[in-house]
Amino acid sequence: MKQWLVFPRQKVGLVWVGAISRPQVLLHCFLLFIFLLSPIAAGAVDITQQLQRPLNSSVGRQSRDEADGLLRIGEQQYASGYADKTIASCLRALELYHSIGDLKAQGMTYNLLAKAYVELGSFKEAEDALRRGLAIARDTKDFQSQIFVLNNIGTFLLQQGESAAAGKTVEDALAIAHNVKNVEGEGLSLSNLGLVSARLGDYNKAIKLYENALIFRRQTGDAIGEANTLNNLGDAYLASGNYQDTIATYGAAMQTAKTNRDRTNELRAIDGLVTVHTAVGRYERAFDLLEQRLALAKELQNLREELKSFESYAQLYKQQGNYVTARNFYERAIILARTLEDSKQEVQLLDQITKMLQRK
Repeated sequence: MKQWLVFPRQKVGLVWVGAISRPQVLLHCFLLFIFLLSPIAAGAVDITQQLQRPLNSSVGRQSRDEADGLLRIGEQQYASGYADKTIASCLRALELYHSIGDLKAQGMTYNLLAKAYVELGSFKEAEDALRRGLAIARDTKDFQSQIFVLNNIGTFLLQQGESAAAGKTVEDALAIAHNVKNVEGEGLSLSNLGLVSARLGDYNKAIKLYENALIFRRQTGDAIGEANTLNNLGDAYLASGNYQDTIATYGAAMQTAKTNRDRTNELRAIDGLVTVHTAVGRYERAFDLLEQRLALAKELQNLREELKSFESYAQLYKQQGNYVTARNFYERAIILARTLEDSKQEVQLLDQITKMLQRK
């Protein structure tokens, strides 16, 4: 990521209206927030390759192996939607990495830990994890990690409504990237500055920043970053009411992500397309896209994404006045929320059913 952006937070549902308000822009930022939690360096590098370094003592090797195993398990737990279990694995891994003095591995673990905290809505803990990771990057003079973590902190501040502080933080990241000639970092930082402009309602400036970011991302062959920025650009077009360019841009993001098996951006592009097609009354196309979304979630065996798909179906049926079918999908989403032991999400879904029935 993969990369960060979007701190998934509160659980984000699709917006089914044509006009896009500031809160809706925040929701889009929030989705991106989660995505940008991964390192900007070639995300394709296997975690084992990143972690393996020789140790002299057998005790140290044993601790390293256990910590590496815990971090891999944590990644799997997060991908499967179990953020609470991810946190437990990361905290234990951190203890072990601290005992052997492996700062780089600690930084990677703080990154995953921040993602998990955000998923659970524990924003204070997430920010603490991010800032600890930044301190490590500065201590080790790891400029690439500094660029990455500063971007994550910036998008976190943006999600918290601190746009000015977010912009300054990302500008610091852009300056470092420019000084060390890190093209990938420049692309990421420009993309995130676009988010700041979008959050402030300056969509024309955001669009220009995204277009500039795409130049850098394509220079490095960063397909995941390109898809992410295309999704950002789609968000800006959608917010400005330019539905024609919205559809084209989300479509390009979906195709790029699909070609590179970038499921996170593929899902996000589908969500954007569902929103825009719904806004212009193309309900049949919206349902086709939701069918693709649900199939992809099941292929990934990601219960969290299945839940989101059911909730999106429910919202679309509700908008059409088909409350019986909408309720059925809400109830299917509730079953998954219980499976995930996400009581907060369960309560929110039950509340949506109650409000829907009151409107009948």
